[in-house]
Amino acid sequence: MSAISLGNLDISYGDTKVVHGVSLDISEGESFALVGESGSGKSTILRAIAGLAPDWTGEIAVLGKARSHGVDRDVARQVQMVFQDPYGSLHPRKTIDAVLSEPLDINGIGSRGERVEAMLNAVGLDQRFRFRFPHQLSGGQRQRVAIARALMLEPKVLLLDEPTSALDVSVQAEILNLLKRLRREQGLTYLLVTHNLPVVSFLCDRLAVMRQGRIVEVADVALLKSGRLVEPYSRELLEATAGRDASLADTPS
Repeated sequence: MSAISLGNLDISYGDTKVVHGVSLDISEGESFALVGESGSGKSTILRAIAGLAPDWTGEIAVLGKARSHGVDRDVARQVQMVFQDPYGSLHPRKTIDAVLSEPLDINGIGSRGERVEAMLNAVGLDQRFRFRFPHQLSGGQRQRVAIARALMLEPKVLLLDEPTSALDVSVQAEILNLLKRLRREQGLTYLLVTHNLPVVSFLCDRLAVMRQGRIVEVADVALLKSGRLVEPYSRELLEATAGRDASLADTPS
């Protein structure tokens, strides 16, 4: 079954159309990347799937269920998003316990303490972090909390919007290893937005190259690793990022 299906998706901000006729089919359990320059529409697609970009036409389906515009609680239980900024996405005046408990409270889910403890363990944070505030954590620790929060409702799909770009390279490697392990252990599907092709090589199975709101190529990651992307723009993108953060491509899992 498809985890995410997009059909002829157009997305606009006011009178400006930023995504044009995007169609994609992402399988359950797959890790798929959207890559391209800033402003190519990558993050806008994630926001539409998550219900944060209401002005769209076409089709969006998650795990076989068509999503409506705006807030869709059924979809929200299955799809969660991890944002780029691990500090800005966490409430500065709420403890980590409160941040992780909030999705459970909203959805009327019990066993709050047990679930919070289990999720902190799952993302590699011990219990001494539970009652700290975001400013008392490092960037990597905050991003682990953001990932934990996204997983509190046991979703099947994670939308990852540049989840490591605000972190130091050494910390990026830790978060990528965490994401790879969580995908394996929990059978997750990832849709990742990034401009960093070594990250795609390490974490993903397939990728779509976007330019000016359109998909110009869909390819297996094997073609990326071997430098055999077909479209001229895709090859330009690969050449422009050659050697940048290359160590991430060889990060041990």
